[in-house]
Amino acid sequence: MKGTGARAACAVARPPPRRYLGDVRTVTLAAPALALFATGLACHRGGRAPAGGPGPGVPAPAPVPPPPPPLVLRAVHVGGTSLQFEERGAGTPLVLVHGTLETLDSWRPQIDAFATRFRVIAYSRRYHPPNAPRPDGEAYSLSLHADDLIRLIEALGLERVHLVGSCYGAYVALLVTMRRPDLVRSLVVAEPPIIPWLARTPEGDSLRRAFEATVLEPTRRAFARGDSVGGVRRFLDGVSGRPGHFDALTEAARAALLPLVSELRLELRTDPAVYMPPLSCANVGRIRNSVLVVSGERSPPLFHLITEELARCLPAEEVAGVPGAGHASHADNPPSYNAVVLRFLMKN
Repeated sequence: MKGTGARAACAVARPPPRRYLGDVRTVTLAAPALALFATGLACHRGGRAPAGGPGPGVPAPAPVPPPPPPLVLRAVHVGGTSLQFEERGAGTPLVLVHGTLETLDSWRPQIDAFATRFRVIAYSRRYHPPNAPRPDGEAYSLSLHADDLIRLIEALGLERVHLVGSCYGAYVALLVTMRRPDLVRSLVVAEPPIIPWLARTPEGDSLRRAFEATVLEPTRRAFARGDSVGGVRRFLDGVSGRPGHFDALTEAARAALLPLVSELRLELRTDPAVYMPPLSCANVGRIRNSVLVVSGERSPPLFHLITEELARCLPAEEVAGVPGAGHASHADNPPSYNAVVLRFLMKN
Protein backbone atom coordinates (compact mmCIF):
# COMPACT_ATOMS: atom_id res chain seq x y z
CA MET A 1 0.00 0.00 0.00
CA LYS A 2 2.78 2.34 0.80
CA GLY A 3 6.29 3.21 -0.05
CA THR A 4 8.50 5.81 -1.66
CA GLY A 5 12.26 5.61 -1.45
CA ALA A 6 14.23 7.99 0.81
CA ARG A 7 17.43 9.84 -0.16
CA ALA A 8 19.95 11.80 1.89
CA ALA A 9 21.75 14.85 0.40
CA CYS A 10 25.20 13.24 0.46
CA ALA A 11 24.32 9.53 0.29
CA VAL A 12 22.15 7.44 -1.95
CA ALA A 13 20.16 4.66 -0.29
CA ARG A 14 20.67 1.48 -2.29
CA PRO A 15 18.06 -1.28 -2.49
CA PRO A 16 18.61 -3.71 0.38
CA PRO A 17 19.96 -7.17 -0.36
CA ARG A 18 17.65 -10.13 -0.60
CA ARG A 19 18.46 -13.57 0.67
CA TYR A 20 16.55 -16.73 -0.06
CA LEU A 21 15.96 -19.47 2.48
CA GLY A 22 14.31 -22.45 0.85
CA ASP A 23 10.85 -21.44 -0.32
CA VAL A 24 10.63 -18.61 2.20
CA ARG A 25 12.14 -15.32 1.03
CA THR A 26 13.30 -12.59 3.38
CA VAL A 27 13.25 -9.01 2.11
CA THR A 28 14.33 -5.88 3.97
CA LEU A 29 11.89 -3.28 2.67
CA ALA A 30 13.01 -0.01 4.19
CA ALA A 31 16.21 1.48 5.61
CA PRO A 32 15.77 3.32 8.91
CA ALA A 33 14.61 6.84 8.11
CA LEU A 34 16.35 8.30 11.15
CA ALA A 35 19.77 7.13 9.96
CA LEU A 36 19.21 8.69 6.54
CA PHE A 37 18.04 11.94 8.12
CA ALA A 38 21.18 12.08 10.30
CA THR A 39 23.39 11.48 7.27
CA GLY A 40 21.72 14.29 5.37
CA LEU A 41 22.10 16.63 8.36
CA ALA A 42 25.86 15.88 8.56
CA CYS A 43 26.22 16.72 4.84
CA HIS A 44 24.46 20.05 5.25
CA ARG A 45 26.51 23.27 5.30
CA GLY A 46 29.47 22.27 3.23
CA GLY A 47 29.09 18.51 3.02
CA ARG A 48 31.11 17.46 6.07
CA ALA A 49 30.95 17.53 9.84
CA PRO A 50 33.36 19.86 11.68
CA ALA A 51 36.65 18.19 12.59
CA GLY A 52 37.89 18.01 16.15
CA GLY A 53 34.50 18.10 17.88
CA PRO A 54 32.63 21.11 19.27
CA GLY A 55 34.46 24.32 20.12
CA PRO A 56 35.18 25.59 23.66
CA GLY A 57 32.09 26.18 25.73
CA VAL A 58 29.84 24.44 23.25
CA PRO A 59 28.09 21.42 24.77
CA ALA A 60 28.52 18.12 23.00
CA PRO A 61 25.42 17.13 21.04
CA ALA A 62 23.15 14.55 22.60
CA PRO A 63 23.75 11.06 21.22
CA VAL A 64 21.35 10.06 18.50
CA PRO A 65 19.18 7.15 19.68
CA PRO A 66 19.56 3.94 17.69
CA PRO A 67 17.10 3.71 14.82
CA PRO A 68 14.24 1.21 14.98
CA PRO A 69 14.84 -2.10 13.23
CA PRO A 70 13.98 -2.07 9.53
CA LEU A 71 10.67 -3.43 8.39
CA VAL A 72 11.33 -6.96 7.18
CA LEU A 73 8.81 -8.91 5.15
CA ARG A 74 9.15 -12.53 4.18
CA ALA A 75 7.35 -14.40 1.44
CA VAL A 76 6.19 -17.98 1.16
CA HIS A 77 5.08 -19.64 -2.08
CA VAL A 78 1.78 -21.50 -1.70
CA GLY A 79 -0.90 -22.62 -4.12
CA GLY A 80 0.62 -20.96 -7.16
CA THR A 81 1.05 -17.58 -5.51
CA SER A 82 3.44 -15.77 -3.18
CA LEU A 83 2.14 -14.43 0.14
CA GLN A 84 4.12 -11.77 1.96
CA PHE A 85 4.07 -11.64 5.74
CA GLU A 86 5.63 -9.92 8.72
CA GLU A 87 6.64 -11.81 11.85
CA ARG A 88 7.22 -10.44 15.35
CA GLY A 89 7.61 -11.88 18.83
CA ALA A 90 8.01 -15.43 20.11
CA GLY A 91 5.94 -18.19 21.66
CA THR A 92 2.59 -19.59 20.57
CA PRO A 93 1.91 -18.58 16.94
CA LEU A 94 -0.89 -16.10 16.22
CA VAL A 95 -1.96 -15.43 12.63
CA LEU A 96 -3.76 -12.19 11.70
CA VAL A 97 -6.13 -12.38 8.71
CA HIS A 98 -7.17 -9.01 7.24
CA GLY A 99 -10.37 -8.03 5.48
CA THR A 100 -11.42 -6.31 2.27
CA LEU A 101 -9.56 -3.13 1.22
CA GLU A 102 -6.84 -4.08 3.71
CA THR A 103 -3.36 -5.59 3.83
CA LEU A 104 -1.09 -6.98 6.53
CA ASP A 105 -0.30 -3.36 7.41
CA SER A 106 -3.90 -2.87 8.53
CA TRP A 107 -2.94 -4.78 11.70
CA ARG A 108 -0.24 -2.25 12.65
CA PRO A 109 -1.99 -1.34 15.99
CA GLN A 110 -2.12 -5.04 16.91
CA ILE A 111 1.23 -6.47 15.76
CA ASP A 112 3.46 -4.94 18.42
CA ALA A 113 0.82 -5.25 21.15
CA PHE A 114 0.27 -8.97 20.51
CA ALA A 115 3.98 -9.68 19.91
CA THR A 116 4.71 -9.05 23.60
CA ARG A 117 3.03 -12.40 24.33
CA PHE A 118 2.88 -14.31 21.04
CA ARG A 119 4.70 -15.09 17.81
CA VAL A 120 2.65 -12.87 15.51
CA ILE A 121 2.36 -13.51 11.77
CA ALA A 122 0.48 -10.88 9.76
CA TYR A 123 0.19 -11.74 6.07
CA SER A 124 -1.40 -10.18 3.03
CA ARG A 125 -3.98 -12.39 1.36
CA ARG A 126 -3.76 -13.26 -2.32
CA TYR A 127 -4.23 -10.23 -4.64
CA HIS A 128 -3.59 -7.76 -1.79
CA PRO A 129 -0.41 -5.61 -1.71
CA PRO A 130 2.47 -5.99 -1.29
CA ASN A 131 1.81 -9.28 -3.11
CA ALA A 132 2.13 -8.98 -6.87
CA PRO A 133 -1.31 -8.19 -8.37
CA ARG A 134 -0.91 -10.67 -11.21
CA PRO A 135 -4.05 -12.40 -12.54
CA ASP A 136 -3.97 -16.15 -12.02
CA GLY A 137 -7.33 -17.20 -13.43
CA GLU A 138 -8.71 -18.00 -9.99
CA ALA A 139 -12.00 -16.69 -8.66
CA TYR A 140 -11.83 -14.55 -5.53
CA SER A 141 -13.45 -17.29 -3.50
CA LEU A 142 -13.67 -18.00 0.21
CA SER A 143 -12.37 -21.51 -0.42
CA LEU A 144 -9.30 -20.22 -2.27
CA HIS A 145 -8.30 -17.90 0.57
CA ALA A 146 -8.93 -20.64 3.14
CA ASP A 147 -6.69 -23.02 1.19
CA ASP A 148 -3.98 -20.31 1.05
CA LEU A 149 -4.13 -19.83 4.81
CA ILE A 150 -3.94 -23.56 5.51
CA ARG A 151 -0.92 -23.87 3.21
CA LEU A 152 0.77 -20.87 4.83
CA ILE A 153 0.35 -22.37 8.31
CA GLU A 154 1.74 -25.68 7.11
CA ALA A 155 4.60 -24.14 5.08
CA LEU A 156 5.79 -22.20 8.14
CA GLY A 157 5.59 -25.31 10.31
CA LEU A 158 3.18 -23.68 12.75
CA GLU A 159 1.39 -25.86 15.26
CA ARG A 160 -2.08 -25.00 16.57
CA VAL A 161 -2.26 -21.28 15.90
CA HIS A 162 -4.49 -18.59 17.33
CA LEU A 163 -6.45 -17.30 14.31
CA VAL A 164 -7.60 -13.67 14.48
CA GLY A 165 -9.68 -12.42 11.56
CA SER A 166 -11.56 -9.27 10.64
CA CYS A 167 -14.38 -8.92 8.08
CA TYR A 168 -13.64 -11.19 5.09
CA GLY A 169 -10.55 -12.40 6.94
CA ALA A 170 -12.85 -13.59 9.74
CA TYR A 171 -14.92 -15.44 7.12
CA VAL A 172 -11.70 -17.12 5.89
CA ALA A 173 -10.55 -17.98 9.42
CA LEU A 174 -13.96 -19.45 10.21
CA LEU A 175 -13.83 -21.77 7.18
CA VAL A 176 -10.25 -22.84 8.00
CA THR A 177 -11.34 -23.76 11.53
CA MET A 178 -14.24 -25.79 10.15
CA ARG A 179 -11.97 -27.63 7.71
CA ARG A 180 -8.85 -28.04 9.81
CA PRO A 181 -9.63 -27.73 13.52
CA ASP A 182 -6.34 -29.52 14.24
CA LEU A 183 -4.43 -26.43 13.08
CA VAL A 184 -6.32 -24.00 15.33
CA ARG A 185 -5.83 -23.38 19.04
CA SER A 186 -8.43 -20.61 19.27
CA LEU A 187 -10.42 -18.41 16.91
CA VAL A 188 -11.28 -14.69 17.06
CA VAL A 189 -13.80 -13.52 14.44
CA ALA A 190 -15.00 -9.95 13.95
CA GLU A 191 -18.08 -9.53 11.76
CA PRO A 192 -17.58 -12.01 8.90
CA PRO A 193 -19.84 -10.85 6.03
CA ILE A 194 -21.95 -14.01 5.78
CA ILE A 195 -24.56 -12.02 3.87
CA PRO A 196 -26.68 -15.06 2.86
CA TRP A 197 -27.56 -15.64 6.52
CA LEU A 198 -29.51 -12.37 6.50
CA ALA A 199 -32.18 -13.95 4.30
CA ARG A 200 -33.28 -16.15 7.22
CA THR A 201 -35.48 -13.41 8.72
CA PRO A 202 -37.67 -10.66 7.19
CA GLU A 203 -35.64 -7.96 8.97
CA GLY A 204 -32.36 -9.45 7.80
CA ASP A 205 -33.54 -9.92 4.23
CA SER A 206 -34.63 -6.29 4.09
CA LEU A 207 -31.15 -5.22 5.22
CA ARG A 208 -29.56 -7.58 2.70
CA ARG A 209 -31.55 -6.14 -0.20
CA ALA A 210 -30.78 -2.59 0.91
CA PHE A 211 -27.05 -3.40 1.13
CA GLU A 212 -27.11 -4.82 -2.39
CA ALA A 213 -29.01 -1.83 -3.76
CA THR A 214 -27.13 0.97 -1.99
CA VAL A 215 -23.60 -0.42 -1.62
CA LEU A 216 -22.66 -3.39 -3.80
CA GLU A 217 -24.48 -2.49 -7.03
CA PRO A 218 -23.45 1.21 -7.01
CA THR A 219 -19.85 0.13 -6.37
CA ARG A 220 -19.97 -2.25 -9.34
CA ARG A 221 -21.47 0.45 -11.57
CA ALA A 222 -18.78 2.95 -10.54
CA PHE A 223 -16.05 0.47 -11.43
CA ALA A 224 -17.76 -0.37 -14.73
CA ARG A 225 -17.58 3.28 -15.81
CA GLY A 226 -13.94 3.56 -14.70
CA ASP A 227 -14.63 5.58 -11.54
CA SER A 228 -12.27 3.87 -9.09
CA VAL A 229 -12.47 6.62 -6.48
CA GLY A 230 -16.27 6.63 -6.61
CA GLY A 231 -16.36 2.84 -6.26
CA VAL A 232 -14.12 2.78 -3.22
CA ARG A 233 -16.03 5.72 -1.70
CA ARG A 234 -19.38 3.99 -2.09
CA PHE A 235 -18.09 0.67 -0.74
CA LEU A 236 -16.22 2.09 2.26
CA ASP A 237 -19.06 4.41 3.27
CA GLY A 238 -21.58 1.58 3.01
CA VAL A 239 -19.58 -1.05 4.89
CA SER A 240 -18.62 1.37 7.64
CA GLY A 241 -22.20 2.62 7.94
CA ARG A 242 -20.91 6.19 7.96
CA PRO A 243 -21.79 8.34 4.94
CA GLY A 244 -18.87 10.63 4.14
CA HIS A 245 -16.38 8.30 5.84
CA PHE A 246 -14.14 8.08 2.76
CA ASP A 247 -14.05 11.85 2.24
CA ALA A 248 -13.26 12.39 5.93
CA LEU A 249 -10.04 10.37 5.62
CA THR A 250 -6.75 12.18 5.17
CA GLU A 251 -5.49 12.59 1.64
CA ALA A 252 -2.72 10.07 2.36
CA ALA A 253 -5.21 7.52 3.69
CA ARG A 254 -7.44 7.89 0.62
CA ALA A 255 -4.46 7.53 -1.70
CA ALA A 256 -3.36 4.39 0.15
CA LEU A 257 -6.69 2.73 -0.65
CA LEU A 258 -6.43 3.14 -4.42
CA PRO A 259 -3.82 0.37 -4.96
CA LEU A 260 -6.45 -1.99 -3.53
CA VAL A 261 -9.00 -1.21 -6.24
CA SER A 262 -7.98 -4.21 -8.36
CA GLU A 263 -8.68 -6.70 -5.57
CA LEU A 264 -12.03 -5.10 -4.76
CA ARG A 265 -12.99 -5.36 -8.44
CA LEU A 266 -12.11 -9.08 -8.30
CA GLU A 267 -14.26 -9.56 -5.22
CA LEU A 268 -17.34 -7.87 -6.63
CA ARG A 269 -17.31 -9.66 -9.96
CA THR A 270 -16.99 -13.12 -8.38
CA ASP A 271 -20.05 -15.36 -8.31
CA PRO A 272 -21.70 -14.66 -4.91
CA ALA A 273 -22.11 -18.41 -4.34
CA VAL A 274 -18.32 -18.82 -4.12
CA TYR A 275 -17.47 -15.31 -2.89
CA MET A 276 -19.87 -15.37 0.07
CA PRO A 277 -21.15 -18.93 0.52
CA PRO A 278 -23.83 -19.28 3.20
CA LEU A 279 -22.00 -21.99 5.19
CA SER A 280 -24.17 -24.24 7.32
CA CYS A 281 -25.25 -23.32 10.83
CA ALA A 282 -25.03 -27.01 11.75
CA ASN A 283 -21.47 -27.32 10.41
CA VAL A 284 -20.39 -24.08 12.08
CA GLY A 285 -21.88 -25.43 15.29
CA ARG A 286 -19.55 -28.44 15.16
CA ILE A 287 -16.54 -26.21 15.89
CA ARG A 288 -15.13 -27.17 19.27
CA ASN A 289 -12.19 -24.78 19.33
CA SER A 290 -12.36 -21.84 21.74
CA VAL A 291 -14.01 -18.92 19.95
CA LEU A 292 -14.36 -15.19 20.61
CA VAL A 293 -16.90 -13.28 18.52
CA VAL A 294 -16.21 -9.53 18.30
CA SER A 295 -18.53 -6.78 17.07
CA GLY A 296 -18.22 -3.01 16.76
CA GLU A 297 -20.74 -1.01 18.77
CA ARG A 298 -21.45 1.30 15.81
CA SER A 299 -21.35 -1.26 13.01
CA PRO A 300 -24.22 -1.24 10.51
CA PRO A 301 -27.24 -3.26 11.72
CA LEU A 302 -26.73 -6.03 9.17
CA PHE A 303 -23.39 -6.95 10.79
CA HIS A 304 -25.03 -7.04 14.22
CA LEU A 305 -27.63 -9.49 12.88
CA ILE A 306 -24.91 -11.70 11.36
CA THR A 307 -23.01 -11.61 14.67
CA GLU A 308 -26.14 -12.65 16.56
CA GLU A 309 -26.74 -15.52 14.15
CA LEU A 310 -23.11 -16.58 14.39
CA ALA A 311 -23.28 -16.59 18.19
CA ARG A 312 -26.46 -18.66 17.99
CA CYS A 313 -24.95 -21.26 15.65
CA LEU A 314 -21.52 -21.32 17.24
CA PRO A 315 -20.78 -22.47 20.80
CA ALA A 316 -18.73 -19.29 21.29
CA GLU A 317 -16.86 -18.99 24.53
CA GLU A 318 -17.32 -15.20 24.51
CA VAL A 319 -19.11 -12.48 22.56
CA ALA A 320 -17.63 -9.01 23.02
CA GLY A 321 -18.50 -5.55 21.75
CA VAL A 322 -15.89 -2.87 21.07
CA PRO A 323 -17.19 0.52 22.28
CA GLY A 324 -17.30 3.37 19.80
CA ALA A 325 -16.07 1.15 16.96
CA GLY A 326 -17.60 0.47 13.58
CA HIS A 327 -17.11 -2.54 11.32
CA ALA A 328 -13.29 -2.32 11.48
CA SER A 329 -13.17 -2.50 15.27
CA HIS A 330 -9.44 -3.32 15.36
CA ALA A 331 -8.71 -0.02 13.59
CA ASP A 332 -11.46 2.16 15.10
CA ASN A 333 -10.65 1.46 18.76
CA PRO A 334 -7.33 -0.45 19.02
CA PRO A 335 -6.91 -0.17 22.82
CA SER A 336 -10.30 -1.74 23.57
CA TYR A 337 -10.03 -4.31 20.79
CA ASN A 338 -6.53 -5.33 21.85
CA ALA A 339 -7.52 -5.64 25.51
CA VAL A 340 -10.54 -7.85 24.72
CA VAL A 341 -8.62 -10.10 22.34
CA LEU A 342 -5.50 -10.42 24.51
CA ARG A 343 -7.58 -11.32 27.55
CA PHE A 344 -9.24 -14.11 25.56
CA LEU A 345 -6.01 -15.37 24.01
CA MET A 346 -4.21 -15.53 27.34
CA LYS A 347 -6.84 -17.98 28.58
CA ASN A 348 -6.30 -20.27 25.61
